[in-house]
Amino acid sequence: MPRPPFDPELATFLDLVGDRLPPSIRPGDIAAFREAGRANRLSDADLCRDGRIAVGELTVPGSPDGPELSLLVCQPSSREQVAPAIYHTHGGGMIMGDSRTGLAQLLDWVEQLGVVVVSVDYRLAPEHPFPAGAEDCYAGLCWTVEHASDIGVDPSRVVLAGTSAGGGLAAAVALMARDRRGPAVIGQVLMCPMLDDREMTPSSTELIGEGVWDQISNRTGWAALLGTAAAGPGVSPYAAPARCEDLSGLPPAFIDVGSAETFRDEDVDYAARLWRAGVQAELHVWPGGFHGFDVFAPEAALSRSARAARLDWLARLLGIGL
Repeated sequence: MPRPPFDPELATFLDLVGDRLPPSIRPGDIAAFREAGRANRLSDADLCRDGRIAVGELTVPGSPDGPELSLLVCQPSSREQVAPAIYHTHGGGMIMGDSRTGLAQLLDWVEQLGVVVVSVDYRLAPEHPFPAGAEDCYAGLCWTVEHASDIGVDPSRVVLAGTSAGGGLAAAVALMARDRRGPAVIGQVLMCPMLDDREMTPSSTELIGEGVWDQISNRTGWAALLGTAAAGPGVSPYAAPARCEDLSGLPPAFIDVGSAETFRDEDVDYAARLWRAGVQAELHVWPGGFHGFDVFAPEAALSRSARAARLDWLARLLGIGL
């Protein structure tokens, strides 16, 4: 099927991206990609940014049926009062990554907005299929709010944030918090979120063997999470938030996505359904952006625009002047 072209500047990065993350990931590739991720894992020195950010790891209780959780806490090294928190669920297609994955932009938020970032290390599929990861993420949020004073967080100013699979998990946690009458988060930043297992949209089938996270990769991720239930009836909206029939009562959302990626249409539809449910949402479709373009090409013009838009939305939500 035809698709929008890649942004010319971003297209120059795709060969380099493909050396690290080819378009098509199959089940047999998962172990190798996890190993590569561990080899390139951000160190404490990377996270501390020459001492400007204080970094700590906490072990906290998990869900009733789950193991203990590891939470990574990053905050300004010097501050005198409680701060808003960004509760982060990392990306990786439900099959890769850890609490340090994709933190570069969030560390910018720590420095520019003075927020505390709490990043959860949830269990991965296929070893731990749904609902393990979602329940881990929800349990970590509950602990963060209930013990906010222990980490200098204002429990009334917690925002969910995640990229790709992490964006899907952030959306799921928002649904869980609403349905279970849990923590009252004030916003959700859903960056190119992975929301729908059903391949019902044109963009879900436009990319095969090109770009980042094509149709084959997407099937790999959903099959790892859901097994044979993927794309069938009865899948929980806590696994695939696009399946939720009632999106009312959710916190305001920032949603963005590239025009040349698998998740484009499901993300646009989710934003439209939030509006129809009376929920405030800001939507950006970045022209020519491939999946995760701002992570792989942070200095590109389109990446700078995307990061600036997210920062501006967060600043307005939190009432912080830039």
